[in-house]
Amino acid sequence: MQGDATDLAAALRHGSLSAAEAMQASLAAAARQEPLGAIAYLDAAMGRAWADDRDLERRSAPDRFAARPFAGVPTLAKDLGGPFAGLPVTAGSRLFERKGGEADSDLAARFRDAGFCLFGLTTSPEFGLSLASEPAIGPVCRNPLDPARTAGGSSGGAAAAVAAGIVAIAHATDAGGSIRVPAACCGLVGLKPTRGAIPGGPSFGNHLAGIASELAVCRSVRDTALIFDGLSGNSRGPFPDPSPVDSDNGRLRIGLLADTGSVYPTEGIRLGAVEGAARVLESDGHEIVPLNWAEFEWSVTASGRAFADIVSVNLAALMKTAALDEGRAETLTQAFAARGRALSATSLWNTLNDAVLVSHKLWARFDKVDCIVMPMLSSAPLAIGSFPSDHADTDLHLKRMTAFAPLACLANTSGFPALTLPFGQDEHAMPLPVQIMAPMGHEPRLLSLAARLEAEERWQHRFPVAGLPS
Repeated sequence: MQGDATDLAAALRHGSLSAAEAMQASLAAAARQEPLGAIAYLDAAMGRAWADDRDLERRSAPDRFAARPFAGVPTLAKDLGGPFAGLPVTAGSRLFERKGGEADSDLAARFRDAGFCLFGLTTSPEFGLSLASEPAIGPVCRNPLDPARTAGGSSGGAAAAVAAGIVAIAHATDAGGSIRVPAACCGLVGLKPTRGAIPGGPSFGNHLAGIASELAVCRSVRDTALIFDGLSGNSRGPFPDPSPVDSDNGRLRIGLLADTGSVYPTEGIRLGAVEGAARVLESDGHEIVPLNWAEFEWSVTASGRAFADIVSVNLAALMKTAALDEGRAETLTQAFAARGRALSATSLWNTLNDAVLVSHKLWARFDKVDCIVMPMLSSAPLAIGSFPSDHADTDLHLKRMTAFAPLACLANTSGFPALTLPFGQDEHAMPLPVQIMAPMGHEPRLLSLAARLEAEERWQHRFPVAGLPS
C-alpha cells in the first residue's frame, strides 16, 4: 500500500524517524511536486518549528507524545474552512490577502492536540464552488495519477498532496462532495461525517446551514477511523452530538444502488465496481437489497437545489458583511452571489423545507437497509479546464457538477455520513471509487465495511509517503 499516516506515526513513535526529518522530507516532496499545484501557501519555518516542538516533547514528555495519535506527522490545512492560526486562508480568492491568520477553530485545536505539524494550505477553488481546484489566482491543481486530469474539488489540493505522498493525510471540508469527490479522483479514502459529529466552532461559518462538515482525506481506512475518533464528539453545537453507534457484527442488509438514471448516467465500469463491492459483502453473509434510482431521484434533485441556494445566499451575505470588492472575484463567483441576492425568502424557505424532507426520506430507506452501496463518480476524473469559472451561467456549472458526481450532495443535504474508497482501476489506471452511506451516527459501520473492501487490495497507491522508512 506504500504506507499511510498510521505507519508514519508509528515510525515517529518508535524513534526510527524524527519529526524534523519527517517535516524535511515533506518539504522536499512539496518542492519536487510543485508542478502539481497542490499547495497554495507554504510556511517551511512554521513546519520546522512544530516538528522541533514534537521532537522536544518526545524527549521530555514521552508519554504525552505517545498519547497523540499523529504525533510529529506533517500535514496541510485546506485554503477554506478551519481556520488554523498562522495560516492565512484566502478561500482561493483574490478578495483576501495572505497576511496574518485567525485564531484556531475548535477543530484546528484538535488537529494540533492530535500531534500534527502543519506547514501550509492546499489549493481550493474560489469559495469552494467547483468540483475542480483551479482558482484564477492559481495554482491549478492537477491529479498526480494523471496531471492532465483534475484532482477534484473543492479539497483537490489536499487530495493531490496525499496521493502524491507529500503528506500522508490532510485536512479537508465537504459541503457538496468536497472531501469525497477529490478522494475518489485520487484513489483515497474520504469520509463526510454525520452532521454535528465534528466541531465547527466558534463561528460555525463553514457549516452552511448544516450541509458542510470537515475532516480529512486519507490513504487508508484505518487512518480515517483514527482521525475521526480523535476529532469527533463534544462539538458544542449548532447541532446535537450524534451518539456513537457500535460496529455491527451480524448480518446486514446492504442496499445496492447501481444506477444514476438517464439524465446523469454513470459509466458501466464504475457501476460494475459498485456491484462488485456489494458482492464481496454478500460473500461475507450480508443480504443484498436492490434499490431503484426512482427512489432517490427527487431527493437528488432537491439536494442539488439546497446546495445551490445555500451557498449562493451565504456568498451574497459574505460579500455584504465583509464589504468585499465583488468585482475582483471570478465571474462565476459574482454570478453565484447575484443568484443569492435574487433568491426570495419564500424560495429559500421552500428549499430548506425540502432539505428536511430529503433527510426524512433517507431515514425511510434505512428502515429497509442498514447501509447503501452506490456510485461516487460517473466517469474518470475530467480533464483540466472542465469546470471553467470565466462565465456567469450558474445553472450550467451546477449541471456539470451533478453530471460528474450525481449522488454527492445527498449526504450533505440529509446530514447522513458517507464514505468513498477506491475499489479497482479502469483501463487508464484511474481509480474506480465506491460510495457507502449509513444512518446518522453509524460511522463505525461505514468504516468496518470499508475496511473489508479495502482488504481486497484492488487499489495500490502510486507514490510512497515522504519520509516513511521503507
